[in-house]
Amino acid sequence: MTVDQNVLVRAVRYALVAGSAGMVLAPAFAFAQTPSASDEPAQLERVEVTGSRIRKVDLETAQPVLVIDRAEIQRQGFQSVADILQNVSATGSPAISRAEPLSAGESPGGSFIDLRNLGPQRTLVLVNGKRLGINTNGLQDVSTIPTAIIQSVEILKDGASSVYGSDAIGGVINFITRSNFEGMEANGYWGQYSEGDGDIQRWDATIGYKGDRGSLIAVAEYSEEKVVHGSDREFSRYPRGQFHPYLGWTTVSQWGVLVRTAANGGNVVLDRGGNPYDITNYHPTNASAPNGDVTNTNMVTDLRTPLETKNLFVSGDYQISDYVRFRGDVMYSDRDSSRQVAGYPFQSASFPGTTMSRDSYFNPIGSHHGAATPAAASFQRRTWEVPRVTTSSLQNFRATLGLEGSFELADRTFDWDVSYLYSQNKLNQRAYGNLNLARVAQAVGPSFLNGAGRVQCGTAANPIPFSTCVPWNPFLPYGRTGDGGLYNNPELQNYLFQEEHTTGMTETKIYSANLTGPIVTLPAGDLSFAFGAEHRSENGEFLPDALSQTGGSTNLAAGPTGGSYKVDELYAEVFVPILKDVAFAKDLNISIASRHSDYDTFGKTTNNKVGFTWKPINQLLFRGTRADGFRAPTIADLYGGGSQTFPFYTDPCDTVYGAAASNAAVRARCGQDIQNAATFRQLGQGFVPTTVANAQSPVAFVSGSNPNLLPEESRSSTLGVVWSPEFSENLNMSLDWWKIRIDNTIVSDDPTTKLNDCYVDGNAARCNGFTRDPELGYVNSLTFGNRNAGYVETKGFDFDLSYRLPTDWGTFGVVWQNTYVSSLESKSTDDPTTRPSQFNSFSNSAGINFRLRSIATFSWDYGDFGATWGSRYFSSSKETCLSAVNFPNECSDPGYIAYNPSDTRPINRVGANTFHDLQVRWNAPWKATISLGANNVFDHQAGLNYSNPASSSTPYYGAFDIGRFYYVRYHQSF
Repeated sequence: MTVDQNVLVRAVRYALVAGSAGMVLAPAFAFAQTPSASDEPAQLERVEVTGSRIRKVDLETAQPVLVIDRAEIQRQGFQSVADILQNVSATGSPAISRAEPLSAGESPGGSFIDLRNLGPQRTLVLVNGKRLGINTNGLQDVSTIPTAIIQSVEILKDGASSVYGSDAIGGVINFITRSNFEGMEANGYWGQYSEGDGDIQRWDATIGYKGDRGSLIAVAEYSEEKVVHGSDREFSRYPRGQFHPYLGWTTVSQWGVLVRTAANGGNVVLDRGGNPYDITNYHPTNASAPNGDVTNTNMVTDLRTPLETKNLFVSGDYQISDYVRFRGDVMYSDRDSSRQVAGYPFQSASFPGTTMSRDSYFNPIGSHHGAATPAAASFQRRTWEVPRVTTSSLQNFRATLGLEGSFELADRTFDWDVSYLYSQNKLNQRAYGNLNLARVAQAVGPSFLNGAGRVQCGTAANPIPFSTCVPWNPFLPYGRTGDGGLYNNPELQNYLFQEEHTTGMTETKIYSANLTGPIVTLPAGDLSFAFGAEHRSENGEFLPDALSQTGGSTNLAAGPTGGSYKVDELYAEVFVPILKDVAFAKDLNISIASRHSDYDTFGKTTNNKVGFTWKPINQLLFRGTRADGFRAPTIADLYGGGSQTFPFYTDPCDTVYGAAASNAAVRARCGQDIQNAATFRQLGQGFVPTTVANAQSPVAFVSGSNPNLLPEESRSSTLGVVWSPEFSENLNMSLDWWKIRIDNTIVSDDPTTKLNDCYVDGNAARCNGFTRDPELGYVNSLTFGNRNAGYVETKGFDFDLSYRLPTDWGTFGVVWQNTYVSSLESKSTDDPTTRPSQFNSFSNSAGINFRLRSIATFSWDYGDFGATWGSRYFSSSKETCLSAVNFPNECSDPGYIAYNPSDTRPINRVGANTFHDLQVRWNAPWKATISLGANNVFDHQAGLNYSNPASSSTPYYGAFDIGRFYYVRYHQSF
């Protein structure tokens, strides 16, 4: 290779080795530079680029790699690793956003990145080319990585299972940490929303030593993100947003409901200030908000959950001899998070044995107060006085130890390494605010008025001491102090509510060895190879509290998860130079990789990958890949305990919001199971007909695992072109087409899909696992779990552009990054007659599948001053209408007909959104940099999404900005 071979080589080299000053997100073709003596190949170190194990001087690769360097991380106003990566256009909706306080299990509080919207379990996260470590759900928590240790982030945007292993179907994120740093530096960051809440602070210190034979670097980091309450934003203050402030309030309220049949006058609530023992002091339930007998749960539910992390990272290397170097690192993270939601909506009908006894002194229709026919009382009461709060503490320890080196053989240099990785997560959760069901049964059981004028459990002949039982009057409302009331009654609260403790642990152990080097010199260059072996074991458990495991509390019942698997793998990769410096082929290369995996859970699999690069002229590069992939089932997929959940779903038999409203065939199938199919209404919370589509179940369903799951299988393809024109050495562009198809997908089933498969598609095999109430017809039990079925296919284009313009008034730069998804479809069944569902541009509870994400960053640097302006564009989305009948102005396409008939429903288009960010900075003469900025400068608020995407507790996309955020960052070098 000569110095003037082409500007493209120099561009790639500088992007991946030197970084890309002046850009926020640097694609791997970044700025070309003026050549110098240091550009000579003989002076360049062989470098391993994410996507290949082969070390080469020429860094052009067949796969698209995006690079974010350290300087550009500091130019952003987003202080966490997750926030920075969430602003990559190829990134999908967060798996668990901080707007999801109702989330459960071991993962809430963590940060998980999802490339291509295929799920975070299909994105592989590496640190210096080695796995980060996973939990039992296969999720990799990037919040454990301190931002201060990151030198760059390399994002491989195509599948790489054949190179790295099972998890890399959607892509690979490789964090490269700092090394060979000498000195000290410290950073401070503080920011706050313009509303005066949601404070974020981060402090870190770095110290490094570099000697003749080795180096050592240590980073300590502390960060805290404070809570934002749902009541403090207008879009989250109400269940259905500010345009429908009184819609979606629940009748399972803090006022207490005595449940009666319609023949007996229907449900009643105690008059404010009324006599709780006199049934004539009760009135029919008033479901009108806000002055009725209903509850707005958003008033005490978190919008952004609080988070605190403490991270430590130490890495070092030591040259043992001229040919052997020791390298290792240790990372420790301590993360504390919490989330709060409204008190539990207790419905005695949902928990057998908790109906109020006819002999309870608090029963107004019981035996103590002159009822003509004393009877037990079914009731509903939200325990508003005691919100449900879950705190999670996760400790992560990760260490890698290895030897690496090189040797000469036959005038060729070979590189080798052997390493060991150990990663452990320990989780402790505490939950308070759920009711102990056995104690509820006692508290509403027989009771009497004792001689001291106090209601006591038991009977006068057989009293139960208060140390054993405290009676409860669920009809006494919030705010009213009285005998048996929850309000201002710590004795009763301590009796009914019991703190629950859950623990979890996962371990990853990896032994690996790699060898790479040239085999033979061909006319076009060295034919090189990489070969390696890896043994990996994963072990994990998640143990809910005993009350949860036995269903002894209102906390969602869950069985223990526990299991392990091992895999032995061999891989080989070959780089073959075909042509060089000939007509129409300045360079033509192919790469081939294969990985053989032997799992003790399902057996063996082999996956291959082939790629090419072709430069017909110096300034133009064509590239492409074709890869097999697979994803092994996780521990939770295989060995997870079943857990209760109150999911949101749409019953296709509902004659207002379901398919039965317009499809006679569906009504006929429903009629086989439902007596009143012609008028059937789905029942929601409070066992009342739903007022919107996608309503929450009034009874718990059960989701579970499947030990017979098989791996998913994928096929990915990319084809792209990179152009670095000679007439403008600072202009670079790339366009890549990509396609990923996953077959035999591990489907997380859901009630809507299961019921649609049964009643809409007529798939009889899907009509098991649920039952209906024989009288009212609602689904009173349903079990759903993971299974292998159907496929997911997505395809689209990535277009990136960068340009830098030096002038007398400073250097101006622009980086424009785009991901356009042309198709996203899936099937959750293998039935060939079932049409796939189209998800492109649609939103649902999991998130929003944006058709286009575009991120543009404009920068200016002049001496010690600089500024950055960023724009983040999200295209419009579509969702099921809130109600085509009641709110036609929020239903843009009431006659929408889907390709899959089960998806036909009225839909509404929600407009596109653009958020703008600004930062200004000054390099002070005392080796400091001071940056001031604002994210979402114009305080833009996105349109409402009533599908609550990203599992938000509000009708607002959980990954969108919730207000204008001001910040200041201070960097000091010593």
